[in-house]
Amino acid sequence: MASIPHVVDTEWLAQRLDDPRLRLLDATTFLKIREGGAELVSGRSVYEKEHIPGAVFADLITELSDPDSPFHCTVPSHERFVEAMGALGVGDDTYVVVYDQGAPSGSPEASSMWASRLWWQLRLEGFDDVAVLAGGLAKWKEEGRPVTSEPSSYPPARFTGKRRPELLATKEEVKEALGDPSVVLIDSLSPEDHLGKRNVYPRNGHIPGSVNVFFGNLTDPKTQHFLAPETLKEIFGPTGALDPSRKVITYCGGGIAATWVALALAQLGRDDVAVYDGSRIEWAFDPSLPLVSG
Repeated sequence: MASIPHVVDTEWLAQRLDDPRLRLLDATTFLKIREGGAELVSGRSVYEKEHIPGAVFADLITELSDPDSPFHCTVPSHERFVEAMGALGVGDDTYVVVYDQGAPSGSPEASSMWASRLWWQLRLEGFDDVAVLAGGLAKWKEEGRPVTSEPSSYPPARFTGKRRPELLATKEEVKEALGDPSVVLIDSLSPEDHLGKRNVYPRNGHIPGSVNVFFGNLTDPKTQHFLAPETLKEIFGPTGALDPSRKVITYCGGGIAATWVALALAQLGRDDVAVYDGSRIEWAFDPSLPLVSG
């Protein structure tokens, strides 16, 4: 059971920067979308230029991904993840706040989906005391709070969490869910992607039966926080995702934005949402699997 909220604000973090139990992780990563594909770029250089004092860099692309997967940012083995977290200082007697570069104030797609990706990975591997910083580094800087280029580190720690397989959906599980009324499948991509109007993936369209809840519509662009719970309930209610008797699986292009939707649902008490890690890119690469356009 977590002892901290799923999402914290900048003031909450500022009051705890000197807490010896805090582990502050910068998960900044950049996604460059182009016609016919996408490229991931590490945020390490940005971290080295400026970061919140005390933060260490968590590399989602290499250290926290499966090196043998044909797809970027695939969940690594539990053992690999535990080793990486321990090296970053995350252990059983610590709590974690994750942030990323965040979006500039007023951005129409304000989210910290790289931070939510690591939030989800930590929970997947059995670590509950993790929160995402609302607004990320962008909001922290907009408020005039301190940043530094000085490198930081924590003492190595022992991470003993156990994987929760129910939070990770595979391609086979999604195939089995097609047409199953007890499963709610949520496409976290934009309406244009959902309808197959953009050429980013090997094949266009959405997984049959999935409902579209765009991750970029869940945050107030001015405050960088999630929308009010009542508003989130209005968005998710019609999808069936708030029905505790139904399993919820989120997906996107590569398992990143889907974690932002999972975090939004956790704000409403659905902290059991599974993320389809391979998402659209894995699905689209298999020509035997159906996709729907329009």
